[in-house]
Amino acid sequence: MPRDVMNSLIQKIARQARLTFRGVGSSGDAKSFAENVTQLRKLVSEIRAEDLKIHPRSSAQAPASPPVTYMHICETDGFSMGVFLLKGGSSIPLHDHPGMHGMLKVLYGKVLIRGFDKAEAPPPGTAGSVLRAVLRSTGEYSDSSPPCLLSPHRDNLHQISAVDGPAAFLDILAPPYDPEDGRDCHYYKLLPPSQAPSPASPEQSAAGASEAVWLLEIPQPDDFWCGGEPYPGPIVSV
Repeated sequence: MPRDVMNSLIQKIARQARLTFRGVGSSGDAKSFAENVTQLRKLVSEIRAEDLKIHPRSSAQAPASPPVTYMHICETDGFSMGVFLLKGGSSIPLHDHPGMHGMLKVLYGKVLIRGFDKAEAPPPGTAGSVLRAVLRSTGEYSDSSPPCLLSPHRDNLHQISAVDGPAAFLDILAPPYDPEDGRDCHYYKLLPPSQAPSPASPEQSAAGASEAVWLLEIPQPDDFWCGGEPYPGPIVSV
């Protein structure tokens, strides 16, 4: 592989991601993992759309084109990496990343990210796939923003919406989705208060009632689908 490709920023990011997420989930050194995440975040903070030969899209895209497009860069057993492109006004619906870490860096445009934490199992006798959650964070991210981080227990459920036009972001997930290993993507919607289950106890009702929400698992929304495009940037070897 040519030296300039081996030294590209995206190659360095892939190399660091492989080191960071090697053996995640085993009884590894928490301090070493945190240091590696810090180094990965530093590298990801530097990435720009032009480093990946990606150019901002026009708002005038064909109506029939997918609301979201994915460019696959690379994948190992430990992590996957790619770029999501969102049409103006589109969203990646509220979804989860079971047992997964993630890092997201906006390349162009602006996105609104709402992150939720799972709070507890539903009360006994609750019908359907319902879970209690807490709104952890809400924020707008642009290409000048630091990466957005998620972990298996923090901001693990989130919705990503393009704001004021098209947007794109680099996405790292570790480990990758794998339905056979219990890591399938599930979609949710917020239940209005009138449909929310009753708390299992008075303590649950009093604790964080203003922040708690109930989420109903739903099929993939009909108005959301993800197309694919070739990744145009430097070759990445993992």
